[in-house]
Order: sequence, then structure tokens, then C-alpha cells
Amino acid sequence: MGKGKSKVVCGYPLSIFFIVVNEFCERFSYYGMRAVLVLYFKYFLRWDDDLATSIYHTFVALCYLTPILGAIVADSWLGKFKTIIYLSIVYAVGQVAMAVSAIHDITDSDRDGTPDSMTFHIVLSMVGLFLIALGTGGIKPCVAAFGGDQFGEHQDRQRRTFFSVFYLCINGGSLLSTIITPVLRAQECGIYSKQKCYSLAFGVPAALMVVALVVFIIGSGMYYKAEPQGNIMLDVCKCIGFAIKNRYRHRSKQYPKRQHWMDWAEEKYDKLLIAQIKMVLKVLFLYIPLPMFWTLFDQKGSRWTLQATTMDGNFGALVIQPDQMQTVNPILILTLVPIMDSLIYPLIKKCGLNFTPLKRMTVGMLLAAIAFVCAALVQIQIDVSTKQLLHSSPYILSGQGFIYFKLTIKGKANSDSTTFHLSSSSAAEIVENQAITFVGFTDYFLVYFRFVNGMKTAVNVSTAACQDSVTAVEDIKPNSVHMALQIPQYFFITAGEVMFSVTGLEFSYSQAPSNMKAVLQAGWLFTVAIGNFIVLIVAELAKIPKQWAEYVLFASLLVAVCVIFSIMAYFYTYIDPTEIEAQFKKKINEDDEDDKSKPGKAEVEMVKRDSIKCHDEYDKATQTKM
Repeated sequence: MGKGKSKVVCGYPLSIFFIVVNEFCERFSYYGMRAVLVLYFKYFLRWDDDLATSIYHTFVALCYLTPILGAIVADSWLGKFKTIIYLSIVYAVGQVAMAVSAIHDITDSDRDGTPDSMTFHIVLSMVGLFLIALGTGGIKPCVAAFGGDQFGEHQDRQRRTFFSVFYLCINGGSLLSTIITPVLRAQECGIYSKQKCYSLAFGVPAALMVVALVVFIIGSGMYYKAEPQGNIMLDVCKCIGFAIKNRYRHRSKQYPKRQHWMDWAEEKYDKLLIAQIKMVLKVLFLYIPLPMFWTLFDQKGSRWTLQATTMDGNFGALVIQPDQMQTVNPILILTLVPIMDSLIYPLIKKCGLNFTPLKRMTVGMLLAAIAFVCAALVQIQIDVSTKQLLHSSPYILSGQGFIYFKLTIKGKANSDSTTFHLSSSSAAEIVENQAITFVGFTDYFLVYFRFVNGMKTAVNVSTAACQDSVTAVEDIKPNSVHMALQIPQYFFITAGEVMFSVTGLEFSYSQAPSNMKAVLQAGWLFTVAIGNFIVLIVAELAKIPKQWAEYVLFASLLVAVCVIFSIMAYFYTYIDPTEIEAQFKKKINEDDEDDKSKPGKAEVEMVKRDSIKCHDEYDKATQTKM
């Protein structure tokens, strides 16, 4: 490996253009597939809302766990270039598997539009999602860093511009894909019968991933490919593990106590590394309450999308698909980030308020809780709109709506028979036998029928029964609550994201040594994964019957966690890692100079002498700053 022969265009290595195009296509592929995923679970695989939500968040959690694995593989074994290539192949195979799993004609032997073997589609889609999680997570920490490697030391300005364009491509790819793939999903396709085209909605992202891989390979001769030089996360884990093990060995009272439990690693590890780990652990301790924010935030792709399916997306000249509402988030991010940085934060500072990063994060959590209160209010409105009773016949049934009919039958169930007829102004509707419920006695029971109007226009429905009474008990009108009511909850969750996520990463990086930023990134991604697992637990175990109540529960939990976080933040002392490292190195150099004047001391002994005394001296030098 080493320097590739890359031409320079306008001061930039030509190789970075391949990396930028690769990132745009990959983000389009990922967010495009993810936008329609929960609806695929519900309407194609026929899962209920809870199961669809659980599997969706399990997938998202895996996508945020695998970056840790990808970083270790790239830094310790394969290098960034090979890791990107190999995992991109895995990624592309997974996307193709998802596209194939959504072709209903494969197992539709009777050609009625419904797959005969749902097991095939479920297994293939789960394999596909696992491969996608492995691929997208594995390359996530590698691509940006690999792009930064292409610049020389004299190209700092170009490197900064590259990262700006790189993250613009991330937002651009996600925004476009979230607009386009729901439109593709809404199309009807099929060989024998026409159904919603999930295969096309997954197929286009799969094609973009193949394009991303091909583009990246084309530029391979131009790249600078650095050799793997070890992963700092492994060193940190080993150091922490040794400190714990050594502390356990010396748990007896006969051994003197040390000021910090990490000091028990001084027998084996450099004191500067230990001091750096201490700084990182202070930040990681603050991460403990953070998963709850991500628990709420990532539900915009699951619960909120399912909520949008029960709403009216007609905006006049434009009809919005339920899964397209997610585009409000990236649009608001591109709007709110510059407004916050150039207007809101400076205005707060002029008012004399000390709006520290941790305070911003606290406010961001409260805004996310408010977003879920808004979602609960919208859900209550949806629930109210679905409980309108009709008592006359014939019935005018709105387009895309359905009626529940209650047929009361008297007589022995095993001897009497009855006939139930529905007629309408069109033959394009469906009559569905919902359930038979015995009430009180064997000679009295109810039969519920559901009449579904699948047309976009209203139809007349009349009923006739040979016995007793037929009553229309519920008219579910189509999407009577407008989708625009979701905009406030998207606004609050996005404002919360800007104040929480952007500020959180900024704060984390400012409080840790430069060589420990990868550790903090891994910790940050881990909080996202845990947050998604919390959704899985609540959806599967709580089984709250009312969706609005679940929204209120999540909002309440986040407020409680927010209070805990604010207390932790109050006692946190901000530090300057660069200054602390400089003081520590200066102290070591001074001590080394003293030791060199003493005869009979080996070089190693000078670095690793009396641990307790060394730590005391370091602590006095940095006590005020820490």
C-alpha cells in the first residue's frame, strides 16, 4: 500500500471525487430502503404494528453496532480500502436480497396477488437486512476517514471543504431517496397480478449500491491506502481490563489505595494513555442517559410512518405518501442548523445567558419529549375520527373507507342458517368476514362483516338479510385527519436533534484527546443502538393498547431521564484535554531528565517508576483544570 497516483484538479486530488459519488449513492441506497421498510413489514409481510416496529428498530440498532466492528477490522487487519470493498459487496448482496424478497409473484402460484409461502419472503428479507446492517455499519467509520487520508499535510483547507461536501452528500442522498422510493413503492407492478411495488422501491437502492461499489473500485489506482496501524479502541479496552483485573488482585487492605481505579493499570501501561482514558471515561459516564433520546428520535421511521398511513396526504396539487413525511426531517435540519448557529445561539449569548453545550443537550431532550406529546394529540384526533356511527341504509361509504356491519342472529348456531348480502354501486369492493362472537347464550350470537371500498370515489351500500337485523356500527372514513398535523412533531424532534446530536458530538470531541475521538464515536453510536433496543422492549413487552398512551409514556420517560442528565451535567467540570496533555508531557519530561542523572536506572524504569507518587504529582499539576 501507499500513495496512489492521483491527479490534482482545482487543488483537490481526483480520487476524492470517486469517494464523494460513492457516499452519495450509498446514502441514497440506505435511506431509500429504510424509508419504506416498516410499510413493507406491515403490508407485504402482513405483520402487525408492534412486530413491524420491533424488527425495524432491531435492524437500526444493528446498523449502529456494526461500525465498531468495521473500525476494528479496518484499523487492525484489512485497512480502510479493503474493508470498504469487501463490506460494500456484502451490502450490495443484502440490498439485492431485499429486492427479490419483495417480488410477490415468486411464490404466488395461484396468481391471486398474495404470496403462498410467506416464509420464503420473510427469511430472504431477514438475511438481506442482516447483510445490509453489516455492510452499512462496517463502512460507516471508514469512508470519511479514507477520504481524509487522500490529502497531504499542506491541504488543510481542501480537507475541510471535502468534509463539508461529504456531509452535504449524506444529507442530499438521504433527502432525495426519502422522496423518490415512496413514490416507487406506490406504483403497481407484477407479472400475473398488480400489487404495490416494494420490489422496485428496494431494487433502485440496490442498483445505487452497485453503482457506489463500481465507482469506488474505478478510482482504486488513485487512492492513498494507509497500512493498518492498530485500533485505539482495543488498546483502551485492554487497559481498562487490566486495571480492573489488577484492582481485583490487590483488593486486600494491605495494599494502599489509589486515587482513581484506572491507576491500577500503571504497572503495564503508559501514564499518558491512562490520563487520556480518564478524560474519556468522564464523557462516557454522561452518555448513560442518552439512549432515551434516540428511543424517541428513531420512531419517526416506524411509529410516525405508521401513524401517517391513517392520515390524509392530499396537499392539493401534491399527494404525499406516508413514508415521504420523513423528508420533513432533513429539510428542517438544513434550515435549522444555520439558524441556530448564526441567530439563536448568538442571541442567547447577547442576553447574558451561559447556554453551555450540556444545557443545549438538555433542552434538545425536552423538545423531543414535546414532539411526542404532539404525536399523542394527533393520535387522539385520529382515534376520534374513526368512531363515527351510522344508523341508516343505504349507506354512503367514502372513498378508501370501510364499514363494520353487525348481524344479530337468533336461533341455534348448529341448526339455523342465515344469508347476508351486500350490494353496491360498484363491483370493485371487498367483503371480509371479520369474526364470529358468541354472546351469552348458544342461541344468540353476532357476526361482524367488514365492507371495504377500495375505490377513490364514494359508493352506495345497501344490505339485506333473511333473518332479524343488520346494523352498520362503524364507518371508518378514509384519512380524514390531515397529514400536515404531523409537521409540529417533526419540527420539535428536528430542533431537538440539532440541539442534542450536533451539540453532543461537538461537546464530546472538545472534552477528549485527539487520539480518543474514535472511542467517543463508538460510544455515541452505541447509545443510538441501545435506544433502538428500548423501543423493541416497549413494543413487545408493554403492549399498550392505545397508541397515544405509548407516545405519552415515551415522552414521560424522556423527561425523567432529562432531569437525571441535567443533574449529572450540573456537576460536570469542563476541561481542556490539549492543555492537560501538555502539562502531563512536560511533567514526564522533567521527571525523565531527573532520572537520567541517576546512575543504574534503565530507560524503561524511568518511564514506569513508583506509580502512586507519579500520579500524586500529576494530580497536583492538573487538579484545578480537571
